Amino acid sequence: MKRFSIAIFSLVILFVLSTIIVVDETEQVVILQFGKPVRTIKEPGLNFKLPAPIQVLNSFEKRLLEYDVPPEEILSRDKKSLIIDNYVRWRIVDPLLFLQTVRAIPTAKTRLDDIVYSELRQELGNHDMHEIITETREIIMDNVTIASNEETSKYGIEVIDVRIRRVDLPRENEASIYARMEAERKRQANKFRSEGEEEAQKIRAATDRDKTVLLAEAYKTSQQIRGEGEAIALDIYATSFSKDPDFYEFLRTLETYEKVIDKKTTLVLPGDSKLFKTLTQ
Repeated sequence: MKRFSIAIFSLVILFVLSTIIVVDETEQVVILQFGKPVRTIKEPGLNFKLPAPIQVLNSFEKRLLEYDVPPEEILSRDKKSLIIDNYVRWRIVDPLLFLQTVRAIPTAKTRLDDIVYSELRQELGNHDMHEIITETREIIMDNVTIASNEETSKYGIEVIDVRIRRVDLPRENEASIYARMEAERKRQANKFRSEGEEEAQKIRAATDRDKTVLLAEAYKTSQQIRGEGEAIALDIYATSFSKDPDFYEFLRTLETYEKVIDKKTTLVLPGDSKLFKTLTQ
């Protein structure tokens, strides 16, 4: 009798424990009763259900998930083949709808792969290669994320972000692409050099013109000052020499002799010359 009571007590304990649900903060659950959903629990804590097999618990991840999409070849608008390596960050927002449509994460990843690749191929097909690589990648990824999220919402999935991890060229196209890129960079470099040389010539021409104008103005000013100075000097000479013409004539004679006579010159003077009389006095 005692053993029977212990067995009954143990069965009761097991029955009670089978009705208790402890929902972790990282999960969300859907309770099925005979295969039909009866309750969805998203908040963590202690809950209760009927024991199995009446009610069955289905648990799903609540945290943010990441799916690394296998690299795929995509054609850009300018007909360039690109190998796109991207990833998707997503989460389950409607566990009941998720259970009814895809049921498990591996199936959800397969759907994600198809949807994201389709949206990515469509969006990248509207852009040239250089836009995908540099200019508008962020805008492209935002558009792909929005479009992908609209499609995955049918499965209770929210796409948080779609990002390109790497863009490569097919091996058979790398050489020709790099050659065109190098030729384009050389063309740009030559253009910049020619524009720089043209600008340098303009600067040199302007500098030479300014130099010529400055020299002309300086020469004009110097000649003007020199002329004014000579005019003043002549006026002083005229005023000074007009007071004694004979002395002026004698001084001019000495200046002339000083210019035409050097140490090797023998001077012969007539006896009646003024210079001879001056030197013999």
